[in-house]
Amino acid sequence: MRLFAAVLPPQDVSDELALKVAELRRLPGASELRWTGVPGWHFTLAFYGEVDEALVPELSARLERAARRTPCFPLALRGGGQFGHGRALWAGASGELPVLRLLAERAEAAARKAGVEMGEHRRYKAHLTVARSREAVDVQPYLSVLDGFTSRTWTVDELALVRSNLPKSGVPGEQPRYEVVGRWALGGSG
Repeated sequence: MRLFAAVLPPQDVSDELALKVAELRRLPGASELRWTGVPGWHFTLAFYGEVDEALVPELSARLERAARRTPCFPLALRGGGQFGHGRALWAGASGELPVLRLLAERAEAAARKAGVEMGEHRRYKAHLTVARSREAVDVQPYLSVLDGFTSRTWTVDELALVRSNLPKSGVPGEQPRYEVVGRWALGGSG
């Protein structure tokens, strides 16, 4: 199973971002980018890659503990940025980013303790990918539009374990399908 831990924005926040992304998609050159679909929008906390199904129960138990030890916190989508000279265009975040970073560290530690092979550790950078490109792209016009964007603030109250089902059809532009396989309340609530 191809898995990752994530924070999922509420639908109304995704809808706010969708309006801004519609504006981005009207900019010159936008057709050269591969735009991600609203149903797949998330903040990845830790990417696990292919995980042996036998490890999922232990991983789930450890993620539940990580969630319980982390308080609920406010978060909003805000601004944007890029990785890899425009190979990834993303919306950023504002709010209790230190708590989001702590949750990401705990999600990564949970996997390591459960025996999931993890790549090298990278400092966590909160981002929600809205578009990708195979080649370097000047995304400055897109960043200028995202610069003024801020969604409503919501309370992050759960950690999700998500399965990524990659496209198999070979149809250009087909999106991965994401399936939530576990949800755990933060701070022992719920």
